[in-house]
Amino acid sequence: MKVLIALTYYRPHISGLTIYVERLARALAKRGHRVTVLTSHYAKDLPYSEVMDGVTVIRHPVAFRVSKGSIMPGFLSRSLMLMREHDIVSVHLPQAEGGPLALVARMLVRKPVVLTYHSDLQLPPGILNRVVDRFVFASNMMAGIFANRISAYTEDFARHSPFLSRFEDKVVVILPPIEISPTDANAVRVLKARCHAEGHTIVGFVARFAEEKGIDYLLDSIPRVRERIPNVKYLLAGEYQNVIGENVWKRLQMRIQQYREYLEILGPVPVQEIGNFFGACDVLTVPSINSTESFGLVQIEAMLSGCPVVASDLPGVREPIRMTGMGEVVPIKDACALADGIVRVLQNRAAYIRARAEIEKMFSLERTVQAYESLFESLR
Repeated sequence: MKVLIALTYYRPHISGLTIYVERLARALAKRGHRVTVLTSHYAKDLPYSEVMDGVTVIRHPVAFRVSKGSIMPGFLSRSLMLMREHDIVSVHLPQAEGGPLALVARMLVRKPVVLTYHSDLQLPPGILNRVVDRFVFASNMMAGIFANRISAYTEDFARHSPFLSRFEDKVVVILPPIEISPTDANAVRVLKARCHAEGHTIVGFVARFAEEKGIDYLLDSIPRVRERIPNVKYLLAGEYQNVIGENVWKRLQMRIQQYREYLEILGPVPVQEIGNFFGACDVLTVPSINSTESFGLVQIEAMLSGCPVVASDLPGVREPIRMTGMGEVVPIKDACALADGIVRVLQNRAAYIRARAEIEKMFSLERTVQAYESLFESLR
């Protein structure tokens, strides 16, 4: 089977969406399918075309950006040519080109279209971002109309999403692809030493520094957590300075400096080392504040590494904890509730731990890829 995957950003860009697609594309290629990824040439030092893990990656030139979106003249005509060479078109939303891509695939090339809806789009405040939000939603709606099927992470998110709830008859729930290497005890010790965290109780966070991630509330939880757990240290991993369309790092500098004694900012953690990061943490936090977050792959990765989670009570985001019992769900935008959830887990941590095998029964890369493979085959 020949699969064309279209999305705005692909690896080495780091986000839950890009990691999801990379895992899916790589696994499909490993199973003998021909997989092509069409994406944006978002960084000048990247090649326009390359093969990564058996996947052909084509990066289309970007003329300029509007917020997080890329303006790419000729993208649709190039998509049209590639669609003719493939059996199925897999479009990953949100993206501004989603609607036109689905229309071209169904009406001009007569190829089946499967959407994967990763999250709603809610850009930071600003008139331009509101215009972009509405444009992308309209494009998503067009994509939904022309798509054969729409994949969602969870039923919980699908029920509450303004987009997915309009296409109930097309929605197929497929849990996201999860894979993570076992924790290496020696590497964990080295990481703790590098972060000056030996002997500390560690609260972890892994994400881009973006508005929807709720970093403000995580920082504001520090004093309340320290009242009951004085030796706590927060390890914050993820891209923080060069996040496209965001200024969170700059905006939060005063607060970061206020709590600097209790923080370590690690920057991006390589995929092959992320299990060791979770192994170093006593609890992981996912304090997201809106439906731009729909699940949080890091939650399952942490759980597989033996680390419980405190996550926001958002549709989809609360599901990993509901499914596994391995953590606490807390109200959104509430630093006190977040702190109380962190303390509850840390003071009774053993009660939240589940065996890795128990988590693997629910979440696995193999199960996700088989579900996509069956879906694609049913539409050929």
